[in-house]
Amino acid sequence: MRWDSFAQSSDFAAEHYADFLREVGAGVAADRIRYREDIVDGLEDAPGAFIGMLEGRNFGKLIVRVAA
Repeated sequence: MRWDSFAQSSDFAAEHYADFLREVGAGVAADRIRYREDIVDGLEDAPGAFIGMLEGRNFGKLIVRVAA
């Protein structure tokens, strides 16, 4: 398969966002859709987590959790 270009209306996201949230939210709530997060605790570990992200050592979304 070859895909040379992709044109998207600037209103595409606005037009479909509510439907997306409803469908995906229901899928997550029903455990049909799962997502992964890689959580690191503390700002002191943030630089290493960032480097690891750039090297592909994380999975899913990388989150640095800090105390308020």
